Amino acid sequence: MSRVMNCSDARRLFSPMLDSILDDGRVRALDEHIADCAGCCAALAAVRRTKWLMANMTPPPCPDEMTLRLRAAVFEQMASQRHAFWQNRRLESFLMRFECALNALLFAATAGLISAVLIFGLLVGVLVPAPMSNANDVPTMLYTPPEMTSAPFGLGLAGGNADAILVEAAIDPQGHVEDYRVLNSAGESGLSAEMKNALIFAQFRPATSFGLPTSGRVVISFSNINVGG
Repeated sequence: MSRVMNCSDARRLFSPMLDSILDDGRVRALDEHIADCAGCCAALAAVRRTKWLMANMTPPPCPDEMTLRLRAAVFEQMASQRHAFWQNRRLESFLMRFECALNALLFAATAGLISAVLIFGLLVGVLVPAPMSNANDVPTMLYTPPEMTSAPFGLGLAGGNADAILVEAAIDPQGHVEDYRVLNSAGESGLSAEMKNALIFAQFRPATSFGLPTSGRVVISFSNINVGG
């Protein structure tokens, strides 16, 4: 059995009913109470009239001072937004110009470095001869060819003797012969045992490049050794 609605409960439901947010069960209970209660019926009519008057009331005009204040606040906000916008645009423009200038600087520096490396390579190629150089090369401050310091019998630097056997010897950084090549063997296909021993025991001052020992080549001759052994 449902509880009978009293006046206090009914009047709390006036506004929700007029706003159409009550469920059907409560609306029926409120209608039954209003039909039997003259006081609640009059109170509901007063609430309904008040809501109608408020809905149809002409709003009072805004004071001129308030209008000016609102407009000033709106203009200030718009000006602040425009200022921030142009500040960002100027910052972006500055960063773009800075990036372009930096790229140009880096490109110029890279091009200059590459040019310097190429020029240095060309100068080194011109000024420094190959490590395996001929003994007739003119010594420079950057490179000196090998020089014989101890010559066994019959062994000497290439001269004008037409009958001498000329040998191009490769000298290692320690001043020893590490390989050789016969340039004119006077009909022989190679060197005799005596000639090979002479090459083995020969001592050379090694070639130098920038003051450091390096490999080099020198032309030497056999003039007093019997080729036939």
